[in-house]
Amino acid sequence: MKVDLLKNKLGFDEAFNYKEEQHYNAALKRYFPDGIDIYFENVGGKMLEAVLNNMRHHGHVALCGMVSQCSLEQPEGMVVPLINEEKITYVEDIAEGIESAPGALVDLYSGRNVGKQVVVVARE
Repeated sequence: MKVDLLKNKLGFDEAFNYKEEQHYNAALKRYFPDGIDIYFENVGGKMLEAVLNNMRHHGHVALCGMVSQCSLEQPEGMVVPLINEEKITYVEDIAEGIESAPGALVDLYSGRNVGKQVVVVARE
């Protein structure tokens, strides 16, 4: 489901389910034999290490994950104008109400969510 979203809606050249791969380095070489041009990083760890080993010269890595920035009323950074100009597409998986929070958390950790998991406690 997520691989389909990445390839068919968001326009990625290739994608794979990391949970189905035991060796990220080998998987990246198989899916991207010429190397990786662009990578969006929001986790770190073994996947980031494997990606860096498979980047093309002059490739680009977009880093994400500044938890301290999540609750700002006015987003900051160089990505915001690209989102406003619809040059970057993003997907949110929105659950409504505090009572939906436990299920949203289960979906997040089981991989059932698609996109950024958000729980809307109250709409203004």
